[in-house]
Amino acid sequence: MIQRLRAILIGIAAAYATSVQAGVLEQSLIPVARPDAALAPRQLAFSSAIPQLPTSNIRPELRPVSAQVLAVAARPSDLPLLGPDTSLMPYLRPKALEQEAFFKKRRLRKGSVCGDINIQGKAVGRVPGRIKACGIKDAVQITSVSGVALSRPSTMDCGTAIALNKWVDKTVKPTFKRRGPVVELQVAAHYACRTRNNKKGARISEHGKGRAIDISAFKMADGEVVTVLNGWRKNPSKRQLTKIWRGACGPFGTVLGPNSDRYHRDHFHLDTARHRRGPYCR
Repeated sequence: MIQRLRAILIGIAAAYATSVQAGVLEQSLIPVARPDAALAPRQLAFSSAIPQLPTSNIRPELRPVSAQVLAVAARPSDLPLLGPDTSLMPYLRPKALEQEAFFKKRRLRKGSVCGDINIQGKAVGRVPGRIKACGIKDAVQITSVSGVALSRPSTMDCGTAIALNKWVDKTVKPTFKRRGPVVELQVAAHYACRTRNNKKGARISEHGKGRAIDISAFKMADGEVVTVLNGWRKNPSKRQLTKIWRGACGPFGTVLGPNSDRYHRDHFHLDTARHRRGPYCR
């Protein structure tokens, strides 16, 4: 009698469990055993480019894209050849493109100085001065910084080159992003063994120590040239040049522009001299 009652209870429990499972499956947005025909409308736009995945997963449509990529990564030959901008798998880009990027980076590394691939030029070594207090101990000759060319090779020390690169990357390029891009800095002066403003008896200029560079204009990719002389008092150049001048104050210790004196009305003087009260900018 007890065994018969136990069998009846087990049967009732099994029937209840089956009914609950059936209810859950009916309410599920993604049934466990959905036919392939029902899956067709739900295929992703790029599914035709990906081989059929293994069916061991009872819910393949819930598999993340990263898992799909891993599933077919071992068979790259099954994938169509996609361009570098449309490829779902950048690591499967054409070999020619990978080699071009590799050789470009190697060229940049070979031509870099001051330990930064973004600072291009060559080492010069010691530059003696013709008068006392002039000269550079470890000079470099810079041709471009942060992908922006200098109008002529400019001699300076690495501290000045690093400051110039930071200024161009963080301020100059973003400021001219819509108008440009900026492709060249026009250099008015770099290393020169002379006194300040070429005045007789004055102290040696930072130019004579390889710590200064003068920038007179900025050239855009379309050929437009924004000069400090003409743009400083004319919008929208005035707003942009003011932002660039202000952004130099920090990377450089001294920043002089058209508002400082008559000697700097047509260029920005930038040097890495350090002052007790912080950067001197006017």
